[in-house]
Amino acid sequence: MTAKLALAVAAAALCVAGAAQAEDFQPKAKGMIVLDVRVTDVAPTGTDPIYTAAGANTGLRAKVKYDVMPTIGVSYFLTDNFAADLTLGTTKHKIRAHGAGVDVAVKDTWVLPPTLTLQYHFAPKSKISPYVGAGVNYMLFYSGSDKNGFNLKVDDGFGAALQAGVDIATKGRWTVNLDAKKIFFHTDAHDAAKGLKTKVTLDPWVLSAGVGYRF
Repeated sequence: MTAKLALAVAAAALCVAGAAQAEDFQPKAKGMIVLDVRVTDVAPTGTDPIYTAAGANTGLRAKVKYDVMPTIGVSYFLTDNFAADLTLGTTKHKIRAHGAGVDVAVKDTWVLPPTLTLQYHFAPKSKISPYVGAGVNYMLFYSGSDKNGFNLKVDDGFGAALQAGVDIATKGRWTVNLDAKKIFFHTDAHDAAKGLKTKVTLDPWVLSAGVGYRF
């Protein structure tokens, strides 16, 4: 799914970049607010061993599935080049236990992961304007439903975020936005009733494509 989204985004970028050359556009500038509405693929990458409360390895590993959902991003330009960006959205993920001949559903959980970054925009006056950013992320797990007799608790917490993307101006104040984030997030999960615990390394790739409007 992530590969297909990346290919679709690349194709859209080439088409829009060509169309943008003949259109008037609003360049980025100090004091501007940009609202982006995106389709986002959140793909966790980690797998971690599951242990008993006594510390024995069960031979199983925790795996968190990806999800694709809409998100929004709001950026405020502190200068022509620097902007503060807040990304908001929520995704639903399946947690499973994998092992030799074992693939068991453990929990479905919603995650609210607001991400705040400070961005540097390389070419704010150009139609094609790439940027990079870095900041913090908070993972809030809520409205979960346990599966197959499990009662898993996943701890909330902070992570770090790296970001890269590009804004492609179309006509007037409209843009196409392509954005990629790498979130570094580690937490703990435990099932007290079954005496199980695990480290959970999510470290998701967050890949997005959408449209923006500059205020």
